[in-house]
Amino acid sequence: MASLTPRTMGRTLLTLCLAACAALRVAAQPAPGESMALADIRAGQRGEVWTVFQGTRPEPFAVEVSGVVLNALGPGKSIILCRLTDPRVQDMGAVAGMSGSPLYIDGKFAGALSYQMQRFETVRYAGFTPAADMAEVADRVPDAAPDPGRSSASIDPAAGAPQGEAFRAMRPVFALGGVSPRTASIMAPRFEGLGLGIVSVGGSSQGQQGAAPAAAALRPGDAVSVALTTGDITLAGTGTVSRVDGNRVLAFGHPMLGIGDVQLPMCSAEVVAILPSTMESFKVANIGPVIGCISQDRLSAVSGLLGAGPRMTDVEVLSGRGGGPQRSIHFQVIRDKNIAPMVMLTGVVEAVLGSNDSESGEGFRVVSTVTYSPTQQITREMVYAGQQGFLMGLVEFLGGLSAEIENPFEKALPSSVQFRVEPLEANPTVTVERFEVSRTIVRAGERLQVTLGWRSFQGSEESRVFDVPVDASWTGKTLEVIVAPGRVLDEVTGHGRTFRPGQLRSFDAYLEAMRQSRPGDGLCIAVVERTALFFDQAASTPDTPASIERISSASDSARYQRREVLVPLWETHVLGGKVSFTDLHKTVRVVD
Repeated sequence: MASLTPRTMGRTLLTLCLAACAALRVAAQPAPGESMALADIRAGQRGEVWTVFQGTRPEPFAVEVSGVVLNALGPGKSIILCRLTDPRVQDMGAVAGMSGSPLYIDGKFAGALSYQMQRFETVRYAGFTPAADMAEVADRVPDAAPDPGRSSASIDPAAGAPQGEAFRAMRPVFALGGVSPRTASIMAPRFEGLGLGIVSVGGSSQGQQGAAPAAAALRPGDAVSVALTTGDITLAGTGTVSRVDGNRVLAFGHPMLGIGDVQLPMCSAEVVAILPSTMESFKVANIGPVIGCISQDRLSAVSGLLGAGPRMTDVEVLSGRGGGPQRSIHFQVIRDKNIAPMVMLTGVVEAVLGSNDSESGEGFRVVSTVTYSPTQQITREMVYAGQQGFLMGLVEFLGGLSAEIENPFEKALPSSVQFRVEPLEANPTVTVERFEVSRTIVRAGERLQVTLGWRSFQGSEESRVFDVPVDASWTGKTLEVIVAPGRVLDEVTGHGRTFRPGQLRSFDAYLEAMRQSRPGDGLCIAVVERTALFFDQAASTPDTPASIERISSASDSARYQRREVLVPLWETHVLGGKVSFTDLHKTVRVVD
């Protein structure tokens, strides 16, 4: 054996010491085991909280128990109050993303970091959800898969926290990744309306659903994300694993969306950095592949299983000029009737505004195809005059998309949605400068001439004359001639994009009614009569005898209804591929 020089021995001892210290640091994390009862927690006890400060390896920080605030969140729901004594955490306080970080006292799992105190305290404190309350969530098993059409309009990520008081649930920061800053700024207020506070500082998911890792690969203290969408566009809230029992994972220590039984993707996560703030610090994370499914979103925790992710709606957004290279954005979104349309709109906004191929001054066409099954599809086409025109029409676009996705008849959400964004060679805006009828009193059998004159964007004036045959059945009636977009004519004739459940009786009937909507481009010229219609679901009949109306309405008032509407007697679609906001009316009287 070769002799060791003093220098060599020193280096060897230093190496061994560093390795031993590293091993001790890794081994210092308590192994999964016994939980500490709330009754055993006393003021003055010292504990360790494990969380990821950077990367993927959890590290401990020290806390001191101040006491237990009994019934702080309601009957039987207490909070463990601890002072954050570690200098690293004392400077920044409890960080959004630390939600669920496990607290160990005497080697036992006591609870999970979950609540912030007032924002401007001179000494940092945090609240911890007791282990027993979290166990209640882990023990819950959904009776069945949650309703895919359930409403999340009233979700509150801080549900259960007394707002304005000292205790505030550590509201998850939903990181929106894969979109440009402009897209994020446009969409942030709209997500806020759903109760989702988002930031655009976040890495994009790989969007891959692989085999579940071994349970030992996910440890208490690891970063974990719960996603609303995965793929090229991600929207996910990052927290911390509280406990792992086999393939069962407990995290967050407070609700994420607060809607009970859910089906949400559980993703791995890597912490890039912690951004400290005097208001609210948060972790910046890269969202990794789907590693499981969150099935419970309750007051005291979120809980799920490692393994396959939930069923989601596949979304593809294609953009580019015809015949040229196309840009593709591909992602999956949770099957929720409120969140899904908003995320889909985000993808379209990104295709329109967020790439180097975006054109600010030209127009474009958006064709959406919503697929429920091979035989159940809805296709809609809209034309916009440049980016500004699209931004002005966001509410209308979202409303149409929501109507196509949400229905009151079946627990059905689309299996896939595709959008094609096709740039146009010229601005499609037209301005109608002339609208005339050849006469205001016309006889049956004659032809009424409607003259329409318009000017294209930066173009010359054009005009066209349309012949309207006057039917003998119009005799004695005062009619209106309307020039308006299809959506306006849909509204005034009672064919909107929303239907009351009583009007239609099946999902297929709903889809068919949606397909009957007028085109989203150009203008419609129509001759309409103001009258009362008798509706049987979505089918209408004029001049129904009053006796039949009374008998039918008495038997089923939801199905049979009498309404005052404008009935189209003749119509045609003109200026296809153009955009106009014209809404003009002329009155015509038909005589013998």
